[in-house]
Parts: sequence; C-alpha cells; structure tokens
Amino acid sequence: MTAFPQPPPTRPLTVAEFTALGEDDDYRWAELQEGALVMSPSPTPDHMLAVGELRDQLKPQLPPGVRVISEVNIDLRLAPTDQPGTARIPDLIIDDQDGIDRVRAEGGMLRASEVRLAVEIVSPGSRRMDHVVKRGEYADAGIGHYWIVDLDKPVSLLACHLAGELGYADDGERTGTFTTTRPYPLTIDLDQLT
Repeated sequence: MTAFPQPPPTRPLTVAEFTALGEDDDYRWAELQEGALVMSPSPTPDHMLAVGELRDQLKPQLPPGVRVISEVNIDLRLAPTDQPGTARIPDLIIDDQDGIDRVRAEGGMLRASEVRLAVEIVSPGSRRMDHVVKRGEYADAGIGHYWIVDLDKPVSLLACHLAGELGYADDGERTGTFTTTRPYPLTIDLDQLT
C-alpha cells in the first residue's frame, strides 16, 4: 500500500520545528521562508550534473579544513529562535569543518555564519527566487559570498560579495573561465558544467 504524505503544518514554523519534520520524502525538497514551507520540485538531471561538476572542480582547490557540501539545510538565523524562521538549501556551500563538527555534536543545521560561499544553480522556475529573494536573504544572513550559476548558453556565473549596508555587490556575469580570490583562490571552467 502507498503511504500518502503528511499534511503540511498549518501555522508558521520555527527552524527547530522545521528540523523536527525530518528528512523523509514528504519534505525532502522543502525550504522554510519566514515560517512557511516552500516546496520545490526535484532537480533535473542537467541541474544535478552541474552541481556535481562544480563540486568536483571546487573540492581540490579548497584549503585544508574547508569542505564543499551539496544540498544541505542552512539556518539563516533571520529571526529569533522562538519565531517563524528561514532555512534554505543552497545547491552547494563552502563551509569550515568547525560548522560540520558543531552539527555532529549538537544537532540542528549549519548556520549562515558558518557558510563562506553559497551557490545556487538557476532552474527554469527559480530565476527570481535565486536572483532576488535568496540574494537578499543570504546577504541579510551575512553569508560573505554568493554565486548564481545560469546554465543557459553561454553558461554564466554572477559572483556576489557583501558590500556593507548595500547587501551584495557584483561585477557582472562571467562566462568561460571564472577566476577569483574570494573567498579562496578558485578557478571554475563554466563550460564544463553542461
């Protein structure tokens, strides 16, 4: 017999309540936006191939004690812990081992303050979410660097960095080979992502 998914909660959730929902298939692609569950369709094969290729390119370039992780919940900590919260699942993050060790010891989620870089790969239905909503949320949460990768030809990367009260600033989209020194010296062959 097939089990039907649990009905979604009918009131705004804290991040702790969202975490307590667990990792079953009912909420696998759910994020929390100001206490409301936001469901996303599962990613396409091309999207997942791009995530894997980008991860493969990043991993050998990172310094010791720094990890690249795909599709992990991040507590943005935009509200007090007893209030409706916001948690996102970036396609990739770069995080220090200390954050991972904290989660192993205490449970919960990685925190925005532990994330050095968040990456979103644009899907057909996520363009505004990635360029506007998440860009604002990640900046408000204090994530120092945010990349938006667009797989439409030519593949492009928009590298954002915190710029004080302005939120994120960027130097425009890049195609071909992207090289940066922030947050670490990294070179990405964007054409290999498709």
